[in-house]
Amino acid sequence: MKYRTMPKSPDKLSILGFGCMRFPTNSDGKIDEVPSLAMLHEAYSKGVNYFDTAWGYHNEESEPFVGKFLAQIDRSKVFVATKLPCWLIKTRADMDKYLADQIQRLGVDYIDYYLLHALNKRSYAEMKKLGVFEFLASAKADGRIRYAGFSFHDDYHTFKKIVNAWDWDFTQIMLNYLDTHYQAGLRGMKLAADKGLGIISMEPLRGGKLVQTMPSEVAKVWGSDPRSPVQRALEWVVDIPECTVLLSGMSSMEQLQEDLRHANKAKTKWTGRESPEALSSGPQSVSQEDPGALLRMPLLYALSTWGGHPCEFWHVYGGQDV
Repeated sequence: MKYRTMPKSPDKLSILGFGCMRFPTNSDGKIDEVPSLAMLHEAYSKGVNYFDTAWGYHNEESEPFVGKFLAQIDRSKVFVATKLPCWLIKTRADMDKYLADQIQRLGVDYIDYYLLHALNKRSYAEMKKLGVFEFLASAKADGRIRYAGFSFHDDYHTFKKIVNAWDWDFTQIMLNYLDTHYQAGLRGMKLAADKGLGIISMEPLRGGKLVQTMPSEVAKVWGSDPRSPVQRALEWVVDIPECTVLLSGMSSMEQLQEDLRHANKAKTKWTGRESPEALSSGPQSVSQEDPGALLRMPLLYALSTWGGHPCEFWHVYGGQDV
């Protein structure tokens, strides 16, 4: 397993993080504990040491389930991340209450990486008004959490405002070769990295959309590249040196084994600090037979595989005919 550190932390974090939001489930929708525990132990045995959960995952079952796993291993060898459910917070006191409940649910004495969950323009304004910065500073000072960050789902301008508002330790953003200009995007990644924040990437496969059948023109762009769609997508993310952890939500042992294989092939062949326009062209190994298709690829994916935001791409590419 390969490891990286954040600018503000000496922790050596596994490049692959286990996202605890897509465990296998039973017919009733509850976590299927036997295969799920087997996956967690397999990841741990292969060197994965970053485990990410949240209050609401699996209908609020994820944190207690992860707590069962943590009780079976050496807690000191792993790093636990979870998130404050901002949409449930109504008062400053709620923040302390939920954190206390999460520590109890996980069966730990402290949380290594604590995030404000899914910040956007509205929730950020509300959390700031309720005193969230004082809460985070207090929780760090008394040892309930070690590092404070936020996960994010909104536009770049909102991201920039939040990044500049406080002395964050890290952030968690969507990073994949489709969404280079969507939400925080590569521009947001560079902003955060330049300010010394660790970068946790989520949605490297965009919920599986990037491993589904490709539009024919996208397949043409990739040309004779022998890599699988999963390998291509994961390597694109882990080759970004600013990315500390690639977070993947895995639903089977087979998915875990595949992610373990590909995440360990990080080469960091490009710096991640080129202009967003240059980065949007994707991996350096992509076929150059049809350069125009490199611009069309995100739009084709947007329209063909997930319903997308054609207006977003039209704006990004300056209104050119893609």
